[in-house]
Amino acid sequence: MKRTVRRALRGAVLLLSASVLLAACSSSSTTTSSPSSGSTSPGSSTSSGALKTGLKVFVIPKNLGNPYFTLADSVKTGGALAALATLGESGSETSGTTATPASQLPALQAAITKGANALLVSATDPSALCPTLKSAMAKGITVVTYDSDAPSCRDIFVNQASSQAIGASEVDLLAKEIHDSGEIGIVSATASATNQNTWIGYMKQELTKYPNMKLVSIVYGNDDPTTATQVTQGLLEHYPNLKGIISPTTVGILAAAQVLDTSKYKGKVALTGLGTPVAMEKYVEDGTVQSFELWNPADLGYLAAYAAVNYASKTITGAAGQSFTAGKLGTFTIGADNTILLGPPLVFTKSNINNYNSWGF
Repeated sequence: MKRTVRRALRGAVLLLSASVLLAACSSSSTTTSSPSSGSTSPGSSTSSGALKTGLKVFVIPKNLGNPYFTLADSVKTGGALAALATLGESGSETSGTTATPASQLPALQAAITKGANALLVSATDPSALCPTLKSAMAKGITVVTYDSDAPSCRDIFVNQASSQAIGASEVDLLAKEIHDSGEIGIVSATASATNQNTWIGYMKQELTKYPNMKLVSIVYGNDDPTTATQVTQGLLEHYPNLKGIISPTTVGILAAAQVLDTSKYKGKVALTGLGTPVAMEKYVEDGTVQSFELWNPADLGYLAAYAAVNYASKTITGAAGQSFTAGKLGTFTIGADNTILLGPPLVFTKSNINNYNSWGF
């Protein structure tokens, strides 16, 4: 099976305007995918006798209004809700407006009350969410995490790529740009985000290969454009000799690029991280950013939805070595710790960024 990122990217078709990117949704907002015609009640099987249809699946990202999760989850982009509609399930996206457990927990609790068969969750804080997730699992509700894990309170984690590979590649990209030398900083999302902290841990390991590079500070923008802008400005002011910034979050890297693009630091401070082609294109074209990377978020959501339905249908148990087919993406095998990997991220540069405008944001 070929699951190259290039092939996957061609499937994303939505082009969102800049105003949509930063629009915040109401905490009570819910986006729904309707089951396909002919679907049966929860617990019944498809004609293949394999997957159940009519399952109530709630997709709960870190926060609504975040363009990354808009692409990962929506029907139009081919994300999680599109997969659920294809499978004949009842899919709804709901969460709070900020990437905090206090904002996300009410959506989780409401989904359980509404009779969820499966929860698809990007965890803002595993410690804060675990009691609720464990309660759901005790009721027989399938819990699948995607993007950000809650390791001790889920059935399966769908990881965007190898965490070690992401952390190491971010450092390697920056090292190349600053010639393996200088002070660097990290603009992360929230201090409690599992994925961010895991990647940063591997970044620190990779930095041991570059003795002349020094990590001087980690700041947190909380996946909020205003906060990310402020902490980036503070980082630059506090460390005037800073040579580079890594931001492993799509909101953070865009905010950092905007700061660098309009300041005295343009061309003097290198920036890399995890971003989206349309959002970052301007800054790559004008030289503010040389390279960055990301996977296709829509495929991440699509794969996570298939994993949730397969687990809820008991066609897989999460054991290492089991395989299942995720529609257009092909076959995936479950690895250690009940984890499924989407695949390696793609590096974007001035030479190829225009090829991926179909990503949509």
